[in-house]
Amino acid sequence: MALPIGTQAPDFTLKTMTADGLGDFQLSSNFGKQATVLLFFPLAFTGVCTQEMCDVTAGLGKYASLKADVVGISVDSPFAQDAWAKKEGITIKLVSDLNKTATAAYDVVFRGLAGIGDTSARAAFVIDAAGQIVYSEQTPTPKDLPDFGKIEAALKSL
Repeated sequence: MALPIGTQAPDFTLKTMTADGLGDFQLSSNFGKQATVLLFFPLAFTGVCTQEMCDVTAGLGKYASLKADVVGISVDSPFAQDAWAKKEGITIKLVSDLNKTATAAYDVVFRGLAGIGDTSARAAFVIDAAGQIVYSEQTPTPKDLPDFGKIEAALKSL
């Protein structure tokens, strides 16, 4: 089950593609500055994940106006994430949890997805600027999307 509201968000440093190539994203770099929306998703190049990340990309202005950084996390390599983002026009920051360390820390491992192995479950967390989880949701199945209305409400309450 996903980490509960009120928990200090586990920090992590994961690989991401930047304009200069492979780089690092550290969650705590947002602490003291802005809220963060973490969106765990199972796999790039799949239908529901593509829909979710494209929809979030289309609404990035809304998150920016709420002073929130949006970060997508999957167990794909940063190179696969980058190819997928370019193909689909996804502009949110995508970070690679290839070793499943953040996925395990947030307790959102989806065991044996479609018989191919463990991935991240579909889950959403809103983390305030102090690093506290103020919204936590793991969807019942990988086909279900998070409740973005509740995510937005959590951000507005900060």
